[in-house]
Amino acid sequence: MAKPFLEIQGLTKRIGHRVLFENISFTVNEREHIGLIAKNGTGKSTLLSIIAGQEGNDGGKMIFRNDLTVGYLEQTPHINRYLQEEHDDEYLQRYKQLLTQMNITPEEAVRPESQLSGGQVKRIALAGVLAGEPDLLILDEPTNHLDLQMIEWLENMLRRSTMAILMVTHDRYFLDRICSSIIEMDNSHIYTYQGNYAYYLEKRQERIDNINAEIARANNLYRTELEWMRSTPCARSSKARYRIESFYELEKVAKQRIEERNVRLEIGGTYIGNKIFEAKNVYKAFGEHIILKDFNYNFARYEKLGIVGNNGTGKSTFVKMLLGLEPHDSGTIDIGETVRFGYYSQQGMAFKDDQKVIDAVRDIAEYVDMGNGEKLSAGQFLQHFLFPPEEQYSYIYKLSGGEKRRLYLCTVLMKAPNFLILDEPTNDLDIVTLQILEEYLKNFRGCLIIVSHDRYFMDRVVDHTLVFHGNGNIQDFPGSYSQYCDWKEQNEKLQTTEKPQEKPEKKTDGRNQNRIRKLTFKERQEYNQLEQDIAVLETEKKQIETALCGGTTSVDDITKMSKRLPLLSEELEEKEMRWLELSEFA
Repeated sequence: MAKPFLEIQGLTKRIGHRVLFENISFTVNEREHIGLIAKNGTGKSTLLSIIAGQEGNDGGKMIFRNDLTVGYLEQTPHINRYLQEEHDDEYLQRYKQLLTQMNITPEEAVRPESQLSGGQVKRIALAGVLAGEPDLLILDEPTNHLDLQMIEWLENMLRRSTMAILMVTHDRYFLDRICSSIIEMDNSHIYTYQGNYAYYLEKRQERIDNINAEIARANNLYRTELEWMRSTPCARSSKARYRIESFYELEKVAKQRIEERNVRLEIGGTYIGNKIFEAKNVYKAFGEHIILKDFNYNFARYEKLGIVGNNGTGKSTFVKMLLGLEPHDSGTIDIGETVRFGYYSQQGMAFKDDQKVIDAVRDIAEYVDMGNGEKLSAGQFLQHFLFPPEEQYSYIYKLSGGEKRRLYLCTVLMKAPNFLILDEPTNDLDIVTLQILEEYLKNFRGCLIIVSHDRYFMDRVVDHTLVFHGNGNIQDFPGSYSQYCDWKEQNEKLQTTEKPQEKPEKKTDGRNQNRIRKLTFKERQEYNQLEQDIAVLETEKKQIETALCGGTTSVDDITKMSKRLPLLSEELEEKEMRWLELSEFA
């Protein structure tokens, strides 16, 4: 039976008059991997900070197992403490090994934090926490600022780990593959689900359906009891007191509301013409570091493009060149006259902390055109983004990181762009907001470019993917990132199969020398036909791959080719495997 590492009993936390959570209780067991899910602003990061001993609480108990060691990765880590603390030789050895695995050089590891990128800081901080091999590992958004290669490395490491893990993450693939338990904080209540993220979604919906059914039944009975309560006092006086008390209990249930306070993104975009942008022979480099090399691309109307690649391969630079924020060295980028960009970036959020939420929106517009003849005031528009009237007059410094991101997204979309460019939009947003944002983007009547390391988000939204391999090598793949990974894995297997293999010597002796297996006549015909078929299929495959990577193929042809390519690869693999079987006896 699993041993409890940590017991949370009746924990409460307030910030001023605001209650983040109240009287919550749960347990973290030995080797258990738990994902914590809650809406932005409900205290996820605060709860992790309290457990890690970085912040106090306003009531309740935390009971740790004796001698339990705890490692804590903050959402925005500071690496100076890892450099200043004294550690034994074993820790330092593990720390150096982890830095190497995370592609951090010794020179980078000792630089001041101000000279490092967000991804470098996150990797160094991760190495510092993991090197301590804690019994309980607390992670607050561990995938933020990590590229896909590092996310997959961390995912594989944590899946094999025997540490107990309590983490907050918006990356649903990461959550689903690592966590065996989900804890949801909702309206100051704790709900525990013994399963991964997919299981949680199923059971959570069942819980909501059951509560809604209970509320519906209570409402039916409430109407009857309300008529009785409104009757004359004389009629009530002869009734049992318990019925009156039961009425008030029933009223509490009937007036419940299970509200998914969704971000209802229904903003209309402005008209966009057929010409979007055309890049011709674009070249960009920083010294010897090449970003684009002879890049050609004709962006289609209503195209939804995802951009992926390791940090430092030039994804954000490419976006800034498109927006005119970064010059290109040579070539041309011709933007259509009707294009109206909306740009969301990690660095673009520049609110004044002493400004009120509603004033940040009013600075852009007092009224927002919803695109269907309807206009909303700044306050009404903010309610679409989960900012009720009482929160609109709060100061921005009181908002959580996710709430600030939601406000920033609000200010981008309220300008009604017809070409959205979102650079890492999922960082710090809660899962509920992400789900609704995904639905909005799927139905967005305009063009879209998303730069993201969130595989789940990309798979849900984009039509095809630009893969930045580095050194100016950019691949246009007709599908999502997960489809690209599947294709890449299959292609690598085929390349391994295609390598010439030395045939093992056939061992014979005097008794079976004359009984060596030979091809039959039909097998010989099949063998010869396979050689011809494989040559034809390989030629077709190379033609499709060349066309897809060229950047000049039409959207219709891309769709047809993307459907044909996996079928072609599968057929080619089958024929090659059969050819190898027969070649043993040819």
